[in-house]
Amino acid sequence: MTLMNDIKICRPTLPAFAAMGIMWGGFSAYVPALKSALAADDAAFGFCLLFMAFGAVTSMWFAPLFSRRFGRFAMALAAVIYLMAMQGLGAVSTMVNFAVIGFGMGAAAGVMDVVMNARLSEIEATHDTSAMNMNHGVFSLAFGFSALFAGLSRQAGHDISTYMFGAGLVVLAMTPLMVQSFVAEDAPDDTADGKLGMAVVWGGLIVLIGFLCENATEGWGALHIERSLGGSASEGALGPASLGFTMAIGRFGGQALVTRMSEATVLFWAALLSGIGALIAAFAVTPVMAYVGFGAVGLGVSVVAPMVFALVGRRVSNALRAKAISRVAVIGYFGFFAGPPIMGLLSEWISLTASFTFLAVLLLLVPVLLGCLRRA
Repeated sequence: MTLMNDIKICRPTLPAFAAMGIMWGGFSAYVPALKSALAADDAAFGFCLLFMAFGAVTSMWFAPLFSRRFGRFAMALAAVIYLMAMQGLGAVSTMVNFAVIGFGMGAAAGVMDVVMNARLSEIEATHDTSAMNMNHGVFSLAFGFSALFAGLSRQAGHDISTYMFGAGLVVLAMTPLMVQSFVAEDAPDDTADGKLGMAVVWGGLIVLIGFLCENATEGWGALHIERSLGGSASEGALGPASLGFTMAIGRFGGQALVTRMSEATVLFWAALLSGIGALIAAFAVTPVMAYVGFGAVGLGVSVVAPMVFALVGRRVSNALRAKAISRVAVIGYFGFFAGPPIMGLLSEWISLTASFTFLAVLLLLVPVLLGCLRRA
């Protein structure tokens, strides 16, 4: 199937992935400003970020119900809820209300992520194609540009509420494109999880490591450049921006690679590359060196989640697909939201260098878990 046909059949999901990237990229670039405004140390700030994980894990468990209830409008409605939750960042003033707002952000992001990945997996099965890498690549591209623009906005003196309001308007304008013409019926609530098999567990653990490394770099990359390497706000924003752009390249490239080699081979080398990148970022002595490290991390982890979601999605029936994706996401996205607080604790106890070294070690476990997934 040609690229243009893939774009055509993914018309509802592509803007959903872009919307997620736009809002999250802006948040990542403003992390240093939020932390400074709260006068929080690394451990306290990381602990507050953990509430995003609680919100995401809670909402992802019920995302299939949301998907069934709102049918073809589910992605559009989830995007509206998500952009509204992100507006709460403008009201952050204390650690307590940041934790509450973070819980809401995580919950909204969790529902939207499960719904759009499940719908994309359904599209892949219906049209016998592979489009996960392309859609996740759009997320990364939107994330990178948003982080870049947010850094410029911050450098110009605009606060996060101004940026999020503008980004929210862009996302709102995109929501009509997310309405689907048809969706397959999901399984009822009483479907036994045991029918999903161990592939969900192993796949979820791989996604957990990939997302932990991705979001830890997104959340702490700018701070590492500004605090550890003495970079400016715009230079700091280039950290997560470089991650986003290289992840986009990796995912679009992954779309082509899976036609020439197995997913297992691609994932093995991707894990090795991202591990090396984390070490480069950890021991960087200049912002440019850190950009190279973040870029390598982005290229490597870019293909982890899309390929695992595709692998698991193909192993279950249409009726169970939303539930399977949600269960993988519950496991995997805990890493996405737990990454920043774990980085904060390690940074507080040891250093940011130790935090990024920890990411490299985790990535070495991916080939082992991949072997378990293939045998499941």
